[in-house]
Amino acid sequence: MNLSRRGFIKLTGAGLAASSLGALGFDFAREALAASVRPFKLAATTETRNTCTYCSVACGILIHSLGDRAKNARSTIIHIEGDPDHPVNRGTLCPKGSALLDIVHAPTRLKVPKYRAPGSNTFKEVSWDFALDRIATLMKQDRDANFITKNAAGTTVNRWTSTGMLSASASSSETAYLTWKVVRSFGMLVFDNQARV
Repeated sequence: MNLSRRGFIKLTGAGLAASSLGALGFDFAREALAASVRPFKLAATTETRNTCTYCSVACGILIHSLGDRAKNARSTIIHIEGDPDHPVNRGTLCPKGSALLDIVHAPTRLKVPKYRAPGSNTFKEVSWDFALDRIATLMKQDRDANFITKNAAGTTVNRWTSTGMLSASASSSETAYLTWKVVRSFGMLVFDNQARV
């Protein structure tokens, strides 16, 4: 092919004009390309903001679920990512936070309370009412048996040292304040946080 300098400039100008028209939106191939692209998988999901529960950092997460939230429909979580608008983590997650989706869908995840009777070697599923009543009963029995009202010097101390409480570290300030008040109102001295475990 014999191309002169003038022919080369004409061909380059025509190519530049055609690509400029395409960049300005006068390209019909763009519509066909857009129609052939697979839709974004999170476009049809419901986005919910939440907090990661692993440690005391309390990173913000975005939970994407499928389901129309109808009365008898169950939503399914399909994606969890860091919240870019959260001031703590700004969209980043640690390896444990990045694996939250696997934990949500793990077959070994405990979803109902289980109880093992004294002398038994198996756990059985129980209702939440049974579990909470059982915990309250055992706490009351232990507090009645081990509550210390006065020390050796006769000073009122109101201590309960035989039972402790482990609280969540990713809770809000208000929840932490109420937890502290409840634990101290019982007289518990042993009170720790999940962040140190």
